[in-house]
Amino acid sequence: QVQLVESGGGLVQPGGSLRLSCAASGSIGRINVMAWYRQAPGKERELVASIFSGGTTNYGDSLKGRVTIFRDTAKNTVYLQMNSLKPEDTAVYYCNARAGVGWATYWGQGTQVTVSS
Repeated sequence: QVQLVESGGGLVQPGGSLRLSCAASGSIGRINVMAWYRQAPGKERELVASIFSGGTTNYGDSLKGRVTIFRDTAKNTVYLQMNSLKPEDTAVYYCNARAGVGWATYWGQGTQVTVSS
């Protein structure tokens, strides 16, 4: 019933941009934080960016300076704007939410981002 629905992934050329969207639906409760992670083949999943309910943002090192996370709280939707993409940004990108007093964790299904010429 609880779903994190992602969109915006796909194939992009080096130097290009993508905007990922993640909309939370169902009985997820109050969302405390939403975040984007990514995982490339053979590598561990890493934090890309997160945004807390109060608006505080955090960024991982890999895309810092090339990525912005922002949200539409009323729509329970978080966005990830990625610019100046590089082939090494190729990965599966996952939406994450933590909600409720117990900080329950929810994951999206993942969306493939491929940066290639």
